[in-house]
Amino acid sequence: MKLEKRATPYKVFSIIILVILAFLFLFPLYWIVTGAFKTTADIYAPDPQFFPKEFTLNNFERLFAKRTAPAWEFAIPFSAQFSASHQPIYFSVGPTIPAAFRWLTNTVLMAVVAMILTCITASMAGYALAKKRFRGRALLFSLIVCAMALPKQVILIPLIKEVSAMHMWDSLWAVILPTVGWPFGVFLMKQFSESIPGEILEAARIDGASEAKTFTTIVVPMVKPGIGALAIFTFINSWNDYFLQLIMLGKSSNYTISLGIATLQSETSIDHGILMAGAALASIPIIIVFLIFQKYFTQGITMGAVKG
Repeated sequence: MKLEKRATPYKVFSIIILVILAFLFLFPLYWIVTGAFKTTADIYAPDPQFFPKEFTLNNFERLFAKRTAPAWEFAIPFSAQFSASHQPIYFSVGPTIPAAFRWLTNTVLMAVVAMILTCITASMAGYALAKKRFRGRALLFSLIVCAMALPKQVILIPLIKEVSAMHMWDSLWAVILPTVGWPFGVFLMKQFSESIPGEILEAARIDGASEAKTFTTIVVPMVKPGIGALAIFTFINSWNDYFLQLIMLGKSSNYTISLGIATLQSETSIDHGILMAGAALASIPIIIVFLIFQKYFTQGITMGAVKG
């Protein structure tokens, strides 16, 4: 006997609210994407143009024509110590390409590397804090929770000194490594690791499995939803960290897409066409990453994060 699902007033009201919220969240993205294909007259029209009257690629053409950069550059190791300006010495590889492509490549590389390293270190640290018993464990976890409340501006001066001491200034590593030690990532993975049954770990030890094998074959598959959620959070956090990128990056070819587009604006006027074209271009990798990890995202925000 099948039970008929009736549309209760609560379900109808919930669907209406969800549709309204979805529209509100998607409308800025829709406005940016459509604005990237509008003419200058449509962008600055007195009446809002919700759909381009005439599709044009002029905004993207001007974005790609503004500046050029080498396809890739490599910094000579320890060259900063021998240069008069104390800056790394670069040599270019490949042809000259539009700077926007180089900035987008830098941003994707930075966010992907930061995402991978953060997921690895946070999952290991979270597992150790959840399942290992050692002196000072509670104090260490308390310090990590307290660090979550510290804004990045508070630790900016020590961070700059550390980056300068390691000769990583004005390189992508200067914005990657500070993201790797993300306290929220350790906190999230610790909460997920708490749900791992201790009997399974004990059985693995009895069978002679090493700590590395236990972690890779047992722990990682069981906390995969948490890793997927953390991957999305880390990628977006690293991608949108404009403040750190502005402080740490000075060479034009090392800019990220958001920092590079900001430098294209003049002091007296703002070209909204180029801004929308750059924002539409920058949104593509984030959408792709979310689509890849979306099946873990819902599980990740509803499982381990509420365990204690």
